[in-house]
Order: sequence, then structure tokens, then C-alpha cells
Amino acid sequence: MSKLKSKYLAFFCVIGMVLVSLTLHAQSKTELEKKKKQLQQEISLTNKLLNETKKNKELSVDELLKLRSKINARVDLISTMNAEIRIINKEINAIEKNINELENEIERLKKEYAKIIYYAFKHRNTYDKIMFVFAAKDINQAYKRLKYIQQYTEYRKSQAKAIVDSQVNLKKKIEELNKVKQENSALISLQEQEKQQLSIEKSEQEGVVKKLQGQEQELKNKLKKKEEAKHKLQKAIERIIAEEIRKAREAAKKSGTTSVGFPMTAEAKKLSNSFAANKGKLPWPVVKGIITARFGQHPHPVLTGIVVNNNGIDISTTKGATARAIFDGEVSSVAIIPGEGKVVMVRHGEYLSVYSYMNEVFVSKGDKITTKQELGVLVNESGKNKTLVHIEIWKGMTKLNPEYWIFR
Repeated sequence: MSKLKSKYLAFFCVIGMVLVSLTLHAQSKTELEKKKKQLQQEISLTNKLLNETKKNKELSVDELLKLRSKINARVDLISTMNAEIRIINKEINAIEKNINELENEIERLKKEYAKIIYYAFKHRNTYDKIMFVFAAKDINQAYKRLKYIQQYTEYRKSQAKAIVDSQVNLKKKIEELNKVKQENSALISLQEQEKQQLSIEKSEQEGVVKKLQGQEQELKNKLKKKEEAKHKLQKAIERIIAEEIRKAREAAKKSGTTSVGFPMTAEAKKLSNSFAANKGKLPWPVVKGIITARFGQHPHPVLTGIVVNNNGIDISTTKGATARAIFDGEVSSVAIIPGEGKVVMVRHGEYLSVYSYMNEVFVSKGDKITTKQELGVLVNESGKNKTLVHIEIWKGMTKLNPEYWIFR
């Protein structure tokens, strides 16, 4: 009997490990499904923004950037689907292995049960059982023989139940396998559709690039104006930061304290630490949007041999959208920069967030700001159906990549 218990224990340990493995896969699968849904929503929003942009008869770099963003999102979506398919295939393998083990167990149980039935048939006479008990040498042996008969009967029942339970489990696992295979087949089909769409979009991108290359001089003139506006914004930010540092150091000196870097009060230090602790969790500066220009140096999307530098990121959004604060703070400055529209700078202790391309601002210098508070209405360029926010994050005089700070 102990041997039988050991077999059962080993069997259920195997089942347990399979279930744990499937649970872990399910968690990863859930995360992938969530990411897949987010990417699909991003592609849907990009399509909406592209349709608005295409109302403008002239091709623009903005249209190309949105198209590129959609292509990147679709590539990421296909990659996510690949990862999900791999997990589902592992799940299928685990279930098939489980089914095989159940089938082997059922076969073993049936063989053992057949032996029990055969033995029971040979000793089916009640008189034989009674004689077996009474033929004992003493009371103790008779009791043991009686217990043996009872245990044997119970063992027979348990074997029959084990066969039935295993068959029920086998049926469930087969149904589960069929369901997962159908899910996998649907996902593979959807992935193929995404690949076909990606091919169409890449061809469209090539066509847009070729047409825009015919406007080289016009693009160079626009780039020059943009670079000038960017330079003015950077100088304005640096000037404001330098002035704030100067004032903070003077205040620290008057209070009898000295400090390197950006001197802060206890309240400002607390706010700064809180801002840093929320890296990667800060809300977007718009309710919904797509990143169309990333941080740092990148080749120009059309002009060969020209590298553009972005001190922040550009997020395209819908017409009439407002910019909002990514964290609590205080307005350091509201400025007008030609080519950048109205600009709002918000201080978060040692950190500064900068929001550009607004035509109407709701805040003033010195205002206390809360997370997600609306700062102003973004510019919608007439005739271009283009609305975006440019955001920068600075720590002291150092530019940071906002994409690492906002929630993804």
C-alpha cells in the first residue's frame, strides 16, 4: 500500500509542477496580451492622426514621422505576437505531455484493476473469506486478516475511482488543448495579416520619402528655422536655470549655508526626491498621443547626411488637445519662443520640465502646479492638421530623456 501511495505522490507532484509552469506562462501571456492591446491602440490613434495629416494636400515630414511611428509600433506588435505564440506553443507542449502522462496512468491503473478483479473473481465466495479469517492461528491473526479483506475492498474501490477521475481529467485536458490550439491558430493568422500590412506601410513610407526628397531645399530652409527656434529655447532654459541657481545660492548664503549644484530648501528637496522616485511612472504631457521624434541625435528622415538633435521628445496628438504637467511643481517661467509657440517651464525641486508649442496658456510664473494640471492649449498649425507637444526634462543643467521618465 505504501508503494501505491508513493506512486500517487510522485504523479501528483508532476501534475503540480505542470500547473505551476502553466501559471507562470499565463502571467507572461497576460502581460504580452496587455502590451499587444496597447500597441493596437497606438496604431489606431496613429491612423487617426495620419488621416488628419493627409487632409493637407502637401506631403510633410510630419506625415512621414507618423507613418514611421506606426511602422515601429507594428514591428513591435508582430514581435509581441511572436513571443505570445512561443508561450502558447510551450503551453501546448506542457498540456500534451500532461495528456500523455494521464493516458499512461490510466493504462497502468486499468492493468492493476484487471488483476484485482481477476483475484476477486477467483475468491468471490463469501464462505472462502470467512474460512480465511477463521483459519487464523489466534485472535490477533484473525483480526489482521479481517482488516486485510476490508482494506482490499477499499483499495478496489479507490482504484476504480482513480480510473474514473483520471479519465475526467484527461477529457478536460483534451478540451483545453483544443482551445489553446485554436487560440494559437487565430493568433498566427492575425500575425500574418499584420505582416502584410507592415509590407504595405513600408512601401508607402518609401514613396513618401522619394516625394519629399524632391523638396530638398524647402526642407533645408524649414530645418534651419527649426534649429534656430530650438537654439533660442535652449538658451532661454539655460538662462532661467542659471538665474534660479544664482537666486537659490544667494538665499542659502544669507541663511548661513553653502551648497554645490542647485541649493534647495527641505521642501524642494522632498519634491525633487519624489520626482526622481517616480521615474518611468510619470503621466504623459497629453491625454493621448504618439512619440514622433525621440531624444538625442538622429539622421534626418529625408535629408541624407544631416543629423538632427532633439533635446526632448515630440508627441503628436489630436486637434484641440491641451498640455498637462507631469508632476507637482511651481511655474518657473512662461515665455514666447518664435517657432516654439508659448513655452511653460515647471520646477520640481532640482528637476525642470519644459512644455512647448502652446498658443494659449492657463498658468503664470510662480503658480503652484499639481500632476496632470492643464497648462495650455497646443498649437494646431493652420492647413497642416498638425498638433504636438515638445517636452524636455532637465536636472540642473543636464538634459534628460523624457521617454525614460514617462509611463510606457
